[in-house]
Amino acid sequence: MSAAPQTRTRIKFCGFTRGEDIDLAVALGVDALGFVMWPKSARSVNIEQLAALSARVPAFVTRVGLFVDQPAELIEQCLPYLDMLQFHGNETPDDCQRFLLPWMKALRMRDEIDLTHEAERYHHAQALLLDAYRPGTPGGTGETFDWSRIPANLAKPVILAGGLSADNIADAVRQVAPYAVDVSGGIEASHGCKDADKMASFVRHVALADTH
Repeated sequence: MSAAPQTRTRIKFCGFTRGEDIDLAVALGVDALGFVMWPKSARSVNIEQLAALSARVPAFVTRVGLFVDQPAELIEQCLPYLDMLQFHGNETPDDCQRFLLPWMKALRMRDEIDLTHEAERYHHAQALLLDAYRPGTPGGTGETFDWSRIPANLAKPVILAGGLSADNIADAVRQVAPYAVDVSGGIEASHGCKDADKMASFVRHVALADTH
């Protein structure tokens, strides 16, 4: 029996640093919330902050920890507060697979990247997150990439990231038909501080795109 076609694009909001932003995202029906554990990010939190923020997340909302080539010991300390891991560095499949949580691999869309090959390489991943490429920046660039570069029928679910906002998300959903979308800067007033109107508008535009 074939799987039923997807009728709703899942939404992940990333880069939370404040409890009130988490509460609003949950109220808006966001599927996953991201916490940046990479200390060089302007949106980073430490383990103590992660523990407090994750405690506000109710059942059936996925807590995702974002890491960039960080020590296994640190990741293991974060595991009690997370439901899924997101790897944004040069982690090998074995690096990602060693923990006891589901994980996704972020890929930056370099000119030479072969997504079909990467989907096979990271075949244990729950999804591939596709982000814009900027040298020296592992994510959160606020830039889009050419969505037509994503091959149809990729072997892994696609989470589309990179420069998304309420202004372009409907076009992105219609063109790419991703499993999910991931946004951080596009719903912010400033780094790590979400904007309530932008959050609500983003969710509304995804829903509108899904209905069409």
